[in-house]
Amino acid sequence: MSTRSVLIVEDEPLIRLVLAEALIDEGYHVSMASNFLEAIGVIGRNPAFDFMITDVDMPGGLSGTDLAAMVASHAPSTAIIVTSGRAVTDGLASDWTFIPKPFGVQDILDLLDQKFDDRVQPANDRAVIVAHAS
Repeated sequence: MSTRSVLIVEDEPLIRLVLAEALIDEGYHVSMASNFLEAIGVIGRNPAFDFMITDVDMPGGLSGTDLAAMVASHAPSTAIIVTSGRAVTDGLASDWTFIPKPFGVQDILDLLDQKFDDRVQPANDRAVIVAHAS
C-alpha cells in the first residue's frame, strides 16, 4: 500500500496533534494547519492529499465548510468528513460525512479506511476533509 496523505486543519492544538500522531503511527503522511489560510498555503504546496481533516469553526472568519467547498470544487474526488462539537447540517454537501465531537481516534481511522476503500479514483486526485469544530 502506498502512503496515504492527510491534511489536518484544526484550531485546537491538542486535537490536531493527537490525531496527527495517531495517523502517523498508522503510516499516514500528515500535514497540519490551524486555520483556513494556513490550509490554503499547505494545499498550494501539495494539492494531492488522500485525506484532509479540518475544523468547522475556526478563527479568521472562514470556516472548515468554506475550505471543504473550495477543495471539493478544485478536487471533486476529495472525500470530506466534517466533525463538530455542535450539530452541523447547514452548508454540508451530501457526499460529506459528519462526525460529532467528541470522537475517538479509532473512529477517524476506521472512517478513513472505509472512505479510502470506497474510492476508485487515483490516489493523486483523492483527499478527505475532516472538519472539526469547537
